Amino acid sequence: MHRIIAAFLAATSCVAVAQAQENITAQQSVGAVFTLDDAVAAAGGSAPAADAAQAGIDAARAGRTVAGLRPNPTVQSQVENVVGSGPYGGFRQAETTVGVNIPIELGGKRSARIAVADAQSNRAVLIAAITQADIRVQVTALYIDAIAAERRVVTARDQLRIAQDALNAAKVRVQAGRASPIEEQRADVARLNAQAGAERAARLADAARANLARRIGKPIVGPLDTAALDLLPPASYGPNMVESAGTLAMAAADADLAIADAGVQLAKSQRVPDVTVGPALRRLEVSKDIAAVFSVSIPIPLFNSGRAAVAQASAERSRAEAQRRMTALDVEQAITDAQAEADNAATTARNASGPALVAAQEAARIARVGYREGKFGQLDLLDAERTLADTRVAAIDALASYQNAKARLQRLTAPAPAQGN
Repeated sequence: MHRIIAAFLAATSCVAVAQAQENITAQQSVGAVFTLDDAVAAAGGSAPAADAAQAGIDAARAGRTVAGLRPNPTVQSQVENVVGSGPYGGFRQAETTVGVNIPIELGGKRSARIAVADAQSNRAVLIAAITQADIRVQVTALYIDAIAAERRVVTARDQLRIAQDALNAAKVRVQAGRASPIEEQRADVARLNAQAGAERAARLADAARANLARRIGKPIVGPLDTAALDLLPPASYGPNMVESAGTLAMAAADADLAIADAGVQLAKSQRVPDVTVGPALRRLEVSKDIAAVFSVSIPIPLFNSGRAAVAQASAERSRAEAQRRMTALDVEQAITDAQAEADNAATTARNASGPALVAAQEAARIARVGYREGKFGQLDLLDAERTLADTRVAAIDALASYQNAKARLQRLTAPAPAQGN
């Protein structure tokens, strides 16, 4: 009888392995593997945030063009000595003047405006880079969730197969009179629970795949790169060096400080009054003669000398400098925490998918053999199978946690693009 049960379980396992191989072959025939880089590239082209960042770059470049423009001249015309009394009645004594007022900027206002616009353009490029980095983190989380969900489906279906095998074995034992019918009922309950778990896992996998497809803006054709979940770094111990210089966050803080510096120079340039020159021609109606007229106007900084604007810009510069120091501290702390989180997740993943999983698999194997040979009870078998299922799920969760932690760490340490890129 023991041989019959063992042969039956072995045949069932062979059928399950053959079906799994057929599923893998069918999956590979659907199309090429849809990798994480493919998903990030697709999301970058359809994300509204990327469109907004590009619009910001376009606006900053247009602002640079506007900043380089000079003030427009003004055409003016005036008629004097008309519609008065005595000889000035009517237009007989009229003097008509037509001229152009040309504003001349002094104090380096134009170059100061250009400097502000250039700093804002650099900030817009950084915003676009930050947006792309954020998109990668978001897509990575969805991609990892999707492949982890698919891995859970495989685990749940495998547990369902094991539960079905255990039920069949229990039926054989009951029919042979070697076990109570309670064992069959208990095994059937375990099978029903495993079936419900497989259905839940399949729904969650479909939802995760749909969320990823929605985020990248197109349906996913082909299988996902499930092997990406298993990539773990070698075990390392000791402190990690924290470097915040050159990261996107620090580059953004530096860009804000550069804008503030340019704003101070612009405010100082505004204190220098501009000059307006006005060459004109005057026609005297009486003699029909033409004469040239030149005018020069300079505003008097009596009520607004520009000191308040300079003080405001200087305060903004001090705020940006303090914010930069705060950002440096925050970034270093965030990198340290993210590095520790990634290292801990890697350690957990290595243990859960390595020694712990091997031990759980061996315990389940021994329990199955012992149950078939009548050395262990059914409760021992169910407990070993439950431990194996929990360990498998824990391994998947640990691997997913590491991949997400690594993505967040890469986001924090992402280098800023070189100026001009």
